[in-house]
Amino acid sequence: MGRGGCYNVGPPSKKEWNNRCPADKPDFTIGTLRKAIPAHCFERSIPRSFAYLLVDLAALAVLYYLSTFIDHPSVPRVLAWGLLWPAYWYWQGAVATGVWVIAHECGHQAFSPYQWLNDGVGLVLHSCLLVPYYSWKHSHRRHHSNTGSTERDEVFVPREAAGVEGDYGWQQFAPVRFGMIFFTLTAGWPAYLIGNASGRKYEKWANHFDPYSPIFTKRERAEIVVSDVALTVALAGLISLGKSFGWAWLVKVYVIPYLVVNMWLVMITLLQHTHPELPHYNGKEWDWLRGALATCDRSYGILDHLHHHIADTHVAHHLFSTMPHYHAQEATEAIKPILGKYYKEDKRNVWKAIWEEHGTCRYVAPDTPGSGILWYRP
Repeated sequence: MGRGGCYNVGPPSKKEWNNRCPADKPDFTIGTLRKAIPAHCFERSIPRSFAYLLVDLAALAVLYYLSTFIDHPSVPRVLAWGLLWPAYWYWQGAVATGVWVIAHECGHQAFSPYQWLNDGVGLVLHSCLLVPYYSWKHSHRRHHSNTGSTERDEVFVPREAAGVEGDYGWQQFAPVRFGMIFFTLTAGWPAYLIGNASGRKYEKWANHFDPYSPIFTKRERAEIVVSDVALTVALAGLISLGKSFGWAWLVKVYVIPYLVVNMWLVMITLLQHTHPELPHYNGKEWDWLRGALATCDRSYGILDHLHHHIADTHVAHHLFSTMPHYHAQEATEAIKPILGKYYKEDKRNVWKAIWEEHGTCRYVAPDTPGSGILWYRP
């Protein structure tokens, strides 16, 4: 079958070979790329960062205020539940994803030049979105340090051929494929936090809440406790709101938009690091620059603006993670001529892409035995 439903295992076609990103060491350095980017792109402005955050928070407040009219007796129930509540959930989740991105920038120290301010803002924002700020900050930093490594990367680590068993064809049956993608988009994020699903393989159970989890170093344990305490406070606040305004109210105004945020988070992350034309590397071949380049820019249309361009400038983000999002587009355009074929951009509709990638990206394997450069196979 074609790319959207490939069941066969074997070498890629000539066309697929030609479309692949280069996997050999590039003739440019990270210093070359940095010099090509205007200096102001690395400046972190506190007023500008807070302005983006305040706009997001104001949008969330306006959307919530508008939602208070949905259940008014004058609004037909079929309109309320068939259109207005789904619209609220979609757009509230989309805007809240932008808040998530800003909190993520705090973890990268891209919000401001001051770590105390970055961590303070990030802790509050991520806790309100039920994310353990410090825990994720540390594991995500290691992801950036080891991107593309089949041994040390921290998220969406592909399986290798030796770990793949069973018939894959039944998983490509449309209802089954849909169910698996749905499960990934809904349960993938909590599964990663709780059980390190799709993450690096450790010798013992790894999760983002245990200070003694193998994900973290001894020096990081106190901060993991801080994240857990902050999450406990956030959950206590949500429980208090549920008791005061009703659990149905809490589900409608918070829980469902929260699930939408999780969906976008998983989808964005998955698609940025899962593409049949991007290489992965094992210990013999991996180096930081090639690993950082093994990611893909994708566009989500109007949501790029609400998501602060985290998806369509992700290559630049992996190269310069302390750069604030409001300079990432300019930086991307500046480095494209240097990156050349090392720059991967996929313009497919993202829903089509996630459907097709499920069929073409089952595991990674080298083209020749013993090679440390691995490519996705169906």
